[in-house]
Amino acid sequence: MTSTPAATGAAPATAADEAAEGARLHGPVTDWFDEHARDLPWRRPEAGAWGVMVSEFMLQQTPVSRVLPVYEQWLARWPRPADLAAEPPGEAVRAWGRLGYPRRALRLHAAASAIQERHGGDVPREHAQLLALPGVGEYTAAAVASFAYGQRHAVLDTNVRRVFARAVAGRQYPPNATTAAERKLARALLPEDEPTAAKWAAATMELGALVCTARGPECVRCPISAQCAWRLAGSPAHDGPPRRGQTYAGTDRQVRGKLLAVLREAVGPVPQAVLDAVWDEPVQRARALDGLVADGLVEPLAGGLYRLPLGRSAS
Repeated sequence: MTSTPAATGAAPATAADEAAEGARLHGPVTDWFDEHARDLPWRRPEAGAWGVMVSEFMLQQTPVSRVLPVYEQWLARWPRPADLAAEPPGEAVRAWGRLGYPRRALRLHAAASAIQERHGGDVPREHAQLLALPGVGEYTAAAVASFAYGQRHAVLDTNVRRVFARAVAGRQYPPNATTAAERKLARALLPEDEPTAAKWAAATMELGALVCTARGPECVRCPISAQCAWRLAGSPAHDGPPRRGQTYAGTDRQVRGKLLAVLREAVGPVPQAVLDAVWDEPVQRARALDGLVADGLVEPLAGGLYRLPLGRSAS
């Protein structure tokens, strides 16, 4: 591969250039995937579209190792959307455990309810119908359509964006937020036929997760290292806006997690005094509890009691 415009300062690449670039990358990446892909339960045929959808909700900002046990318990309890929809949303929050970002549990419950009501309990195949489900954004709709139904969609998670930034754009990291240029590039790089495009989507995601990692990419193991624009340019350091770090200790998010942990373990409503004991700082504790109530994750009751929600989850 010749040096890319991003690495040399030449004129911007055309769509034809990007398509040709993709054609040179498809074979090595998908062949690598065939040999090195992890055996994950949501990749097995028996997972079905519902298993894929559950995994995509759970894997947002959460590593595979933490998701696996919760995923398996979830599917054993709720093997179809109708099974989850029949239960109160608070049970989804309870089963979510310590995966973090528990609003995802409410959104998954709402999506299951919509699938049952609108689609007879079957996860829809059409991208537009997936996108219309509560809690399903562009990424999740594309991922389910691609991974569950073998369709041709650009699936842009953080791992894929990093692979494309390095291999094609010649940059160490992608922008903090997905850009229109990235989406255009991802579409241009898609293989033309649907089965190969679906495998390409999974393969680039796996490559970013296992080899082209954020910290310490293992270029010697990469199937496209000889074609990587970033490596050919000398692996230049990141020169964009500072990358956002994630903090947890002492944040409202930590307090919310502690409050929810008490409510998940309780067999009935929990008195205010019990919740007050989980965090010493009263203003932050109250703010976190108010936020949980506003998000629909906690229901306040008369007499200063609180519980996980029993009503229908919000869309």
